[in-house]
Amino acid sequence: MNRTRVVVIGAGIVGAACARELALAGFDVLVVDRGRPAGGTTSHGEGNLLVSDKGPGAELALAQLSAWLWPQVLAEIAADGPRAAAATEYDPKGGIVVATTEAGAGALLAFAEAQAAAGVRTERLDAADVAAAEPALTRAVTAAVRYPEDAQVQPAGAALALLGSALRRGARLRTGAEVTGARTSGGGITGVHVAGEVVEADVVVNAAGPWAGEVSARLGAPIAVRPRRGEVLVTTPMPGVVRHKVYDADYVGAVGTGSGELQTSAVVESTWGGTVLIGSSRRRVGFDDTIRPDVLGAIAAKAVRLFPPLADAAVMRAYGGFRPYVEDHLPVLGEDPRLAGLWHATGHEGAGIGLSTGTARLLRELLTGVAPSMPVEEFTVDRPAVLA
Repeated sequence: MNRTRVVVIGAGIVGAACARELALAGFDVLVVDRGRPAGGTTSHGEGNLLVSDKGPGAELALAQLSAWLWPQVLAEIAADGPRAAAATEYDPKGGIVVATTEAGAGALLAFAEAQAAAGVRTERLDAADVAAAEPALTRAVTAAVRYPEDAQVQPAGAALALLGSALRRGARLRTGAEVTGARTSGGGITGVHVAGEVVEADVVVNAAGPWAGEVSARLGAPIAVRPRRGEVLVTTPMPGVVRHKVYDADYVGAVGTGSGELQTSAVVESTWGGTVLIGSSRRRVGFDDTIRPDVLGAIAAKAVRLFPPLADAAVMRAYGGFRPYVEDHLPVLGEDPRLAGLWHATGHEGAGIGLSTGTARLLRELLTGVAPSMPVEEFTVDRPAVLA
């Protein structure tokens, strides 16, 4: 059995998925988190597993790998614990992207055509199809594309299911354990400082999400991962009003922009419990966790234009979180060229829930010397956007 000692920093969904894959491969895995499992970015997301928002390229390939893996991983978890699998609330309901202008229609259809050429399943919908699929959606739709491969999970439930699976396979967990530095020798990392002691390790995986930049600096190999904030509104239960994940085509542009200014777009979906999640926003404000009414108002206004019945919805809460942002909008996955044994698995921005399974599988393959399931060169640490 491979008893290589691995410390995974971060018990969010990416860290949990990595811990599970490495435990399955026989590694001696310890997960450390300064807070509680799924207590940071993971619990402040919408739980999206999307291919619809990614153009052809490495990130789309990772999304496709992850979409293929999610049902398999959940089936394996269900075999050990059906309740844990059920808590993920996995829902392969599909997504619908709509445009409401002629210019938007042209851009959406061209984008979908390029995705289809890359192997994404796309279905163009006419007005009757849209009305049948989403009766409450505005009729001012100039184009619509359905993505059957889009799905959703309850993010905290999914992270805890992955982590629980890792623990059942021998991984260990330490909460309230903040990593403050590294112990190194001969150009490699040999352990991390946690709560006044050194935890020895042969491999350290930095899966600290938007805090990965800070953690990497403490370890002596800084990477340019920064927080990008987003907010979500949650309504009281409205069963049946929203049937898919539905968003305006502007969402793709908001995801891809590098601007630090506020970006909003209409993103609407329901949960198993019937509540409606309304997003989304993106802005660079450091770790300022202030919830701004003007941001929530901008989100709500765009959502109501997309789904007019939401004008009468009762909003029961709002929450915000930080996403791990990299300038070139690609994840960071691989060994740090400056410090042997230090690996990074972060930088997924708002897609970490969906990309977690694929990221973890690639990490396992790279650490065990198996040919990776897809090319990983665009994710490496030694690229300008990461080492800036």
